[in-house]
Amino acid sequence: MPAIFLLCISTVSAQKKSPEQLTRILFLFDASQSMYARWETNTKYEVAKKMLGEMVDSLSDMNNLELAMRVYGHTKRYPPQDCDDTRLEVPFGKNNAFAIKKRLEEISPSGTTPIARSLEECGGDFPKTQARNVIILITDGIEECNGDPCAVSAMLQKKGIVLKPFVIGLGLNKDFIKSFECIGNYFDATDETQFKNAFNIVITQALNNTTAQVNLLDIKSQPTETNTSVTFYDQRSGAVAYNFMHTINSKGVPDTVQIDPLGMYRVTANTLPSVSIDSVTLTSGKHNIIALDVPQGDLQLKIDGANEYKKLYAIVRKKGETQTLNVQEFSEITRYIVGDYDLEILTTPRTYIYNVNIAQSKTTTVQIPTPGFATIICNAPGYGDILVENKNTLEWVHRISINSVKESVVLQPGLYRIVFRPKNSQSSIYTIEKTFRIASGISISVNIN
Repeated sequence: MPAIFLLCISTVSAQKKSPEQLTRILFLFDASQSMYARWETNTKYEVAKKMLGEMVDSLSDMNNLELAMRVYGHTKRYPPQDCDDTRLEVPFGKNNAFAIKKRLEEISPSGTTPIARSLEECGGDFPKTQARNVIILITDGIEECNGDPCAVSAMLQKKGIVLKPFVIGLGLNKDFIKSFECIGNYFDATDETQFKNAFNIVITQALNNTTAQVNLLDIKSQPTETNTSVTFYDQRSGAVAYNFMHTINSKGVPDTVQIDPLGMYRVTANTLPSVSIDSVTLTSGKHNIIALDVPQGDLQLKIDGANEYKKLYAIVRKKGETQTLNVQEFSEITRYIVGDYDLEILTTPRTYIYNVNIAQSKTTTVQIPTPGFATIICNAPGYGDILVENKNTLEWVHRISINSVKESVVLQPGLYRIVFRPKNSQSSIYTIEKTFRIASGISISVNIN
């Protein structure tokens, strides 16, 4: 059965990965009966064993690297079929090259091909401490135990145990190749030279990060936008893989960051609103460019004259939408993706401004009138509401404290009414109604008798 290397890498859940982070490589080796088949200079098993031995020798002096080996199809003879024929032969450890080569010399191919079961067991072979977990599967045949290797691979990736695996097929029948592409990054080795080349590529990608440049494009598709955070999410598990604050370097181009090439990512620019691109894959050993359209402009909020509010905020929504995008303070200038927005300003009463346009690299200023003051004076505590007149309709804006006889209220310019009843008066006929007008920057007293 064709020998394939499956490389599985675990994602760490939150921050940019350090170049010194520990990498664990688990070789999943096919020792089923078909590996005795002749393949160029020797049997498939002997060719794969020799190349794996050379590879682990070349890795033996590397820091921050641990190796292990699981083998399947070697403890039971076929027939009959035994789909539990999988075993971790060399647990993780440093300087494991000798142990792996020694065990391969002792193993004889004999059984069947339980790929799905072996992959599932791989998930438990890795220590629980944080590392980049890599599985490399070597096989020459497809699943023979009615398992679903693709589903198992997807499960391991979704749980964050591995990234998208690598698969190297040894002399694999062309009709079987598609069944491996859903497991991971597939490499077809039709001869020994291709096998060696594929093995080198897999190991290189397993051990090295690659570089990426995130271009935040303006309305002219030029990478001029910057100074916002960018998040890489693992596409399968949804976990945060990387976070960085975007910058443009001294040469005027977006800065370069190091990213693990074994993952598939959803990349999000944390703008207002955020902009994402799904299914981003990187080419190992090359400089990758990722582009997101995030043209932006600024929104500035002002009040005519002095701001009598202790704090004043505006709820910002995309035009025609009900979901809150941001709550912006009047002392701030905030950047948004170009487009139209609706504002609900938390004045008393609320001020609504619709269809505010944000343009590329421009500052849009929204200015509202200065409020005034109304001091409400009552002869006795009572129940009272302040209502604003709006096109022959009264709208509630404020409730007077029932335990106070004097209260100051900041109000926007307009025509108001107070509807009031003393606390100790139990009949509606004792309702008092007062009309008053608020002008910008003016303080008035309203006596309720």
